[in-house]
Amino acid sequence: MTEQRSNWAGNYTYNATSFHYPETVEQVQELVSQADQLKVLGSGHSFNDIADTPQEMLSLAHFKFEPVINREHNTLTVGAGVKYGQICHQLYREGYALPNLASLPHISIAGACATATHGSGERNGNLATAVAAMELVKADGSVVALSREQDGEEFLGAVVGLGGLGVVTKITLDLVPAFEMRQVVYQNLPLAQLEEHFDEIEAQAYSVSLFTDWQSEKINQVWLKHQIKAGDTTPFDLKPELFGAKLAQTELHPLAGMSAQACTPQLGIAGPWYDRLPHFRMDFRPSNGEELQTEYLLPRPHALAALQAVARLRQQVAPLLQICEVRTIAADKLWMSPCYQQNRVAIHFTWKKNWEAVKRLLPVIEAQLVPLEAVPHWGKLFTLPAPQVQAAYTRLGEFQRLLQTYDPQGKFRNAFLDRYIYN
Repeated sequence: MTEQRSNWAGNYTYNATSFHYPETVEQVQELVSQADQLKVLGSGHSFNDIADTPQEMLSLAHFKFEPVINREHNTLTVGAGVKYGQICHQLYREGYALPNLASLPHISIAGACATATHGSGERNGNLATAVAAMELVKADGSVVALSREQDGEEFLGAVVGLGGLGVVTKITLDLVPAFEMRQVVYQNLPLAQLEEHFDEIEAQAYSVSLFTDWQSEKINQVWLKHQIKAGDTTPFDLKPELFGAKLAQTELHPLAGMSAQACTPQLGIAGPWYDRLPHFRMDFRPSNGEELQTEYLLPRPHALAALQAVARLRQQVAPLLQICEVRTIAADKLWMSPCYQQNRVAIHFTWKKNWEAVKRLLPVIEAQLVPLEAVPHWGKLFTLPAPQVQAAYTRLGEFQRLLQTYDPQGKFRNAFLDRYIYN
């Protein structure tokens, strides 16, 4: 039966002719062995064709594998199709936490790691840095297990695999002891203060997000997510002001005028890590839905120059923008991560759903950010030519050879990989 599937935002419709929901590794192996071309769809939170294929599409949403906590190694092994929000409560009950989460707990673990999706924090790497091991089905149907401990560079090349190595069926994640957090929001940070105190502001909390609609010389909201360390009984100081920004007296949504009901608790009220690290709650539709997303990651030293460049484009950006979020991410060792060996700042644009207008604007933004060594998030919308994307990845040649080893016939290749990896 031919089925049509669109991504979460509805801006992209997949071209697959068949859609499969395997429940076991054996069923995955059979599907892979019989397919000429096949791709895996996660939770559909990518905005481009990275997961698309003209033939067989596979989802692990029904994959049967019970989460396993290893207390000796402090790890969690789960089915790759599981969403972060589906395992957080269990981890908390067992006394564990993940080091970080993205804005949305609704995204699949395998998809987030394969595209180097991230949260925020001076010392926090992207979500893929928590991967300790993975199991995948190669193009010939065989099962391969890789781990950080045993497979060294091959493992580091495979974690952010962009869906090109095979079907990841299981992922093992590093765990840390469970912790509590407080979330505090400040409003109307003067842009001049941000420019003068950027490093100090980013160091204010475990995770920091800046939101602006670029309609004025200010950052609309500063979200600070404070970790409460075990045994810390120090009274929490709700400072009324942060570099000129005022403490919010009510809970807020990043988008002006929208109800904060879908957002995680604020106002400095203590709660579990999983209910503070994301911006949005698992039991609500995340963000706005009717949107497009773009994100560029730049070396941390270029953060202010990048923000100033976007500010100069305010009159072009603001009319198409819903909100812009700025976050920092720590360096890692994963070959195809935008943060490979480099601390990064991410500038994320949530656009109104007007692709024709956004498509005309993106090259204007990219012209300002590329000289500052910007690279796009793999799963968002961008218009950069392939050579400019490839130039940012010093291990690209090795990654191409790794893909060839795992998938010599190109079973998991698609138009996206042809453009940006093989071109």
